[in-house]
Amino acid sequence: MARPTLEVADIFVAHADSFLRKFGSAVSWARRCVLNKLIACRTSLLGGHVDRCDRCDYEKVSYNSCRNRHCPKCQATARAEWLEARARDLLDVEYFHVVFTVPPAIAEIALQNKKVMYGILFEASSQTLKTIAADPKHLGAKIGFLSVLHT
Repeated sequence: MARPTLEVADIFVAHADSFLRKFGSAVSWARRCVLNKLIACRTSLLGGHVDRCDRCDYEKVSYNSCRNRHCPKCQATARAEWLEARARDLLDVEYFHVVFTVPPAIAEIALQNKKVMYGILFEASSQTLKTIAADPKHLGAKIGFLSVLHT
């Protein structure tokens, strides 16, 4: 696969300084670390090694990867494999992706009482889906569903 002419890292290199000057106080230490890793990925900043052909003495420098889970270069293959595996898991039926969110004030409480609050969230979302699906005006059926907490 050919290297894209523009990568996320190129945008970060070009604009990170001005972005951080303007919004730096709102950018956490963890996010700054991710930013720096994505900028450094597969560059001399992370070091590298020389691959050399024993027969013709051809040399190629390969720079090390950041291996950060947010990096599109490092995680592209893993992400594609994961998506392909999930696609194989899907049933050949229509399905819908439904997202339940909570207001910021409740989200703050949830961080202090995860087990209780997330239990309430799962129970409320479950009952909501079952009630609406059972209503003849909507689907009039019993449904199956999978709930995943994504924070």
